[in-house]
Amino acid sequence: MNKNLEKLLIGIRKNVSLENYNTFKIGGKAQYFFIAKSKNELVSAILIAKKLKLPFFILGNGSNLLVSDRGFKGLVIKIQNSKFKIQNENSKFKINCDAGVLLSKLVSESLRNCASGLEWVVGIPGTLGGAIFGNAGAFGKSMGDNIEEVEVFDTEDLRFKIYDLRKCRFSYRESIFKRNKNLIIISAEIKLRKGNKKEIRDKIKEYLDYRKKNQPLNFSSIGSIFKNPLPAQVSKKFMAGRGFSAGYLIEKCGLKGKRIGNVKICEKHANFIVNLGKGKARDVVKSINLIKKRVMEKFGITLEEEIVYLGF
Repeated sequence: MNKNLEKLLIGIRKNVSLENYNTFKIGGKAQYFFIAKSKNELVSAILIAKKLKLPFFILGNGSNLLVSDRGFKGLVIKIQNSKFKIQNENSKFKINCDAGVLLSKLVSESLRNCASGLEWVVGIPGTLGGAIFGNAGAFGKSMGDNIEEVEVFDTEDLRFKIYDLRKCRFSYRESIFKRNKNLIIISAEIKLRKGNKKEIRDKIKEYLDYRKKNQPLNFSSIGSIFKNPLPAQVSKKFMAGRGFSAGYLIEKCGLKGKRIGNVKICEKHANFIVNLGKGKARDVVKSINLIKKRVMEKFGITLEEEIVYLGF
C-alpha cells in the first residue's frame, strides 16, 4: 500500500472487491477503498488523493454503476455521510440531508412527516447524491423537481459552493454534476409539500406494486440501462402517435431473454440486464453493444446509456 496514503487516511483498505458495493454484484477490486462517514472525511479523502495524484471515484450505493472486471486503479471513496433534518414550514417542508442518505430513508421519513413529493422514489436503491447526479426519475417525475439547492465541493479550486436549482441544469437524466466531474455533491436541500398520510401511503404502495409487477426485483441489476429516446430521435414512420421507450424498442428487436454468459436481457423489462449469478462486466458490455446495434439497424435510433462506467 502507498505508505503516504496509509498514513494520511486512517481506515483505508486495499484490494477491496467492488462486487459487494454495487447492486449488480459485478466488478473487480478497488486498489484502495475508503468509507467517508462525514463531510470532513469525504473532503479529506479527496484532498489526499489529489495530493498524491491518485485517481479517485465517489461511490454512493452503486445502483446505477457498471464496474469493470479489472476493477479500479485508484481510490474509491464510498459516501456514508447521513445527516438528515426535516423542517415543517406551514404547508411546505424543507429537508436538509447529506449526499449519502439512502432514498429509502427519504421516502420513509417523508411518509412519517406527511410530506409529499417523493413517493415515486420508492424502490430505487440509491443515495440522494447519486439521484441528484443523474437526475433520477420515474413515473413522469425526477429529482430536479424537488431540489432547492445543492452543496458541492469543487475539486478544481478546492472550495465549497452552493448551486441553486437553475445552476443545477437538470434535464432528462442529466445535471451539471454529471457533466462536470469536479463538482462533488456533499448535501442538498429538498422541498416538499404537506400531504395526507393515507394518500401518500397509497401512492407509495401503487408505485411499489408497479415495480414488483414490471421490474426484476428478484435479480441483481442496476435499473434501466438506457435513456428513453427523445421524440425528435424517433422516425415518424415508427411513432404511430406514441412515444417509444428504450424497453419497447429492445423488445421489438426480439432481444428479451437473450443471454450472454451469466447475464441476461430481462424478459420482464427489456431495458434491464440482470445478473444470473457470477455475471461479468464484459458480458454486460456485449449485451449493451448488441442492443445498440439491433436498435440502430431496426429503428435508426442510437440508444444512450444512463448508467455510469467505472474502470473501463
